[in-house]
Amino acid sequence: MDTVLVTGGTGLVGQALTALLLEKGYHVIVLTRGKRTSSHPNLRFAQWDPARKSLDITALQAADHIIHLAGANVADGRWTKKRKQEILDSRVESSNLLYDSLRQHPNKVRKVISASATGYYGQYTGKVFTENDPPASDFLGTTCKAWEDSVRQMETLGKTVVILRTGIVLSLKGSALREFHKPVKLGFATVMGNGDQFVSWIHLQDLVRLYFNALLNDQLHGAYNAVAPRPVTNRELVLTLARAVKGNSFITVHIPVFALKVALGEMSVEVLKSVKVSSEKIQQTGFVFSYPDVESAIKQIVSNP
Repeated sequence: MDTVLVTGGTGLVGQALTALLLEKGYHVIVLTRGKRTSSHPNLRFAQWDPARKSLDITALQAADHIIHLAGANVADGRWTKKRKQEILDSRVESSNLLYDSLRQHPNKVRKVISASATGYYGQYTGKVFTENDPPASDFLGTTCKAWEDSVRQMETLGKTVVILRTGIVLSLKGSALREFHKPVKLGFATVMGNGDQFVSWIHLQDLVRLYFNALLNDQLHGAYNAVAPRPVTNRELVLTLARAVKGNSFITVHIPVFALKVALGEMSVEVLKSVKVSSEKIQQTGFVFSYPDVESAIKQIVSNP
């Protein structure tokens, strides 16, 4: 069975994806900055440090495929100048290290599958975004563009590159949904601003299946939007969660725009931005979403926390 090298394998998506790969019989090598061990016979950890341009070359040379998920959490902390640089560098430097290592050392890697984000696109103004649309000129747009460009370098080495522009990942184990869930448990459904902004989302299980599908399907190459077919507004998302958890026993609270700006700074622009993204391209490849609508997704998540 093939060996998959995973970066960012200790994060929310990485852990779920690693579990699926092991279940399917793959050998998995997870790159981490610290030393870790595993008792699973098909899982091992190897060290790397993109900031220092350090990578365990034996791990790279053992891999048939790379799944590149590494990147600092965009939602952790205010977007200071330093933090924004960390968010960018953690993505671009890690991709550059993979590229340089593949270029400089003999290897058998055939495919590189990388995360990106729907932050690539700008504010929704009536037209649903497709993969052919240009990147936004804001911080997330330029970051995603630089991130994707650093990954696409690997095409020049003869590697197939697949990029998954991922929406809000729905899971109570992490992501924005967990933050919405905290006040809901206390009986408060907290809507951001007026709540009319669109959210392009995907269930964690569907996202993991998408990565696995990209691994298996040799027809896939280039960028695909990793979002469910039916975007919802922030209000719809939060109220669907509240009804699933509390029935009708909750109070809807709108967080004013000025309060979000005070609390989050520049990041508040992203919280309030309307992003409506098409999933048509990935569906045309034959991929079928297990959770195409937010009601079924949240029902499953709440019943299996």
